[in-house]
Amino acid sequence: MAPLWFSSTDRVEVAVHDLGGEGPPLILCHATGFHGRVWEPVAEALADRYRCYAPDLRGHGDTVYPVGLDLAWGGMAADLLATVDGLGVGDGDAGVRMAGWSMGGCSLVLAELARPGLVHRAWAFEPILFPSDFMGVGGSTLADGARRRRNTFDSIEDALENYGSKPPFSLCRPDALRSYVVHGFRELDDATVTLKCPGSVEAEVFEHSFSGAFERRDEFQPPVTIVASGDGAAPAQMAPAIAEAMPNAVVESMEDLTHFGPLQDPDRIADSIAAALR
Repeated sequence: MAPLWFSSTDRVEVAVHDLGGEGPPLILCHATGFHGRVWEPVAEALADRYRCYAPDLRGHGDTVYPVGLDLAWGGMAADLLATVDGLGVGDGDAGVRMAGWSMGGCSLVLAELARPGLVHRAWAFEPILFPSDFMGVGGSTLADGARRRRNTFDSIEDALENYGSKPPFSLCRPDALRSYVVHGFRELDDATVTLKCPGSVEAEVFEHSFSGAFERRDEFQPPVTIVASGDGAAPAQMAPAIAEAMPNAVVESMEDLTHFGPLQDPDRIADSIAAALR
């Protein structure tokens, strides 16, 4: 299905994917380097409870943005606001249900801070909210790794085989990995495929990890469930501190998952989201 298109700030045209389902609207926000359609398996599991929409935030997926655009995360929040306004789901005082993973979790926090009352209830899997002096996130290391990322493959199947042969993607459920790869690459004139979010762009997004949201997390008023994996990395370490300062937050632990949890166990993630948003 073709995406819906909504105008955001900075001449960005946001691609929003209608993932179907019945029930109140739910906005699903992806992690750095991914795109909205990675949520397809989760949306399928939620189809009897929510109508799911997933934007491609600027720099990612099919969203169109001007060359040289600063990819600061405030712009990701602006894209979420454009999505809510474009869909017409933010009218009235009820607010919108949102779920986010990693950068997507931070983006929904920033959107609520920009427009208090936007979010009705929220769910966030290891949202990237870090203090500006935190040394455990490894942002420069992640950016360096992204810049070394292979961008082009001979075919989608070649990319799938490569990604699925090593962690963390080898830990993902096959249909979730396929959703990422099939919709995360575009075909070139010579029939090879290349990442829609190339490593250079992903690196720039990583370099904006310190968004200022951590210092303002106590302003985030909506009920929210913060989920932490058991991989021991910085996002899991920070989850309790993030939740502790939020007035209406609880922490849920998924010890057997990693930061790639939404792609590892989409059904469990869907049930967690539904429980948090009820």
